[in-house]
Amino acid sequence: MAMRPLPAPLLMVGASLLFALMGVCVKLASSRYGAGEIVLYRSLIGLVLMLALLRWRGIAWRTPVPAMHFWRAASGTTALCLWFYAIGGLPLATAMTLNYLSPVWIALFLIGGATLLGQGGVDGRLVSAVLAGFAGVALILRPTLAQDQLWFGLVGLLSGMLAAVAYLQVSALGRAGEPTERVVLYFSASGTVAGTAIVVATGGGHAHTAGGLALLLAIGALATVAQWMMTAAYARGAALGVAALQYLGILFSFGFGVLIFDDPVTAMSVAGMLLIVAAGVAATLLRGRAPVRRPDNPPTET
Repeated sequence: MAMRPLPAPLLMVGASLLFALMGVCVKLASSRYGAGEIVLYRSLIGLVLMLALLRWRGIAWRTPVPAMHFWRAASGTTALCLWFYAIGGLPLATAMTLNYLSPVWIALFLIGGATLLGQGGVDGRLVSAVLAGFAGVALILRPTLAQDQLWFGLVGLLSGMLAAVAYLQVSALGRAGEPTERVVLYFSASGTVAGTAIVVATGGGHAHTAGGLALLLAIGALATVAQWMMTAAYARGAALGVAALQYLGILFSFGFGVLIFDDPVTAMSVAGMLLIVAAGVAATLLRGRAPVRRPDNPPTET
């Protein structure tokens, strides 16, 4: 008997956990490597793994919708590079919060699109779940933005918006019948090119050590598997419901921060985690009641 594919909510929970583990490795590697190097090796390892997986599964790397892949890869890679740039000029908590605005951007895009087209279909309760999840993120991270950091803050906001665009394009690629592996392949290729350009522009990379290489390998492997799971989740599930579950990444990261880096625990952070969990559960329940959409009957949200 063939195995049934994992449901979108479970895929996103797994992706959030793996991305949190990747974040731990990135934090450890950042003392040895620049941001461009980490982007390069993360993407290069993903590219190699995806090429091997495509060959093993007999999936062609050529695509009938190259334009869709181009815009997905361009928006996603640009969002990633802008986010790393924003981290360089902002407190990490602020940069993370701005990046996690992407699900709120998705909600705004869907509501705006439905309004312009004169169509319904966006569940207000699901939008509320997304906004409640962001409120939890804000409680945990409690970001502050100084006046001299306004430019970096605007860049961070743009990264979150472009990430939302990329996530919606992933959903569209799934409805177009594109295999998840192929979507991740082109994103990894784009990240490899962008990371190489950043390394060259900043004067080259650093010397490697055994520990550094191990961290880079872990980052690449964790990011690739997490990216595959996230891509599959967006392809199989409603965009807003999956987006709300992304907030679990903050919950996992907070836990790792306490256990590994001795980050403080406060009443506000606990309240934020509870809001995130409540938003994720609500989004899962609401998505489970939504009708299944087929590729030949696309939703109005795209």
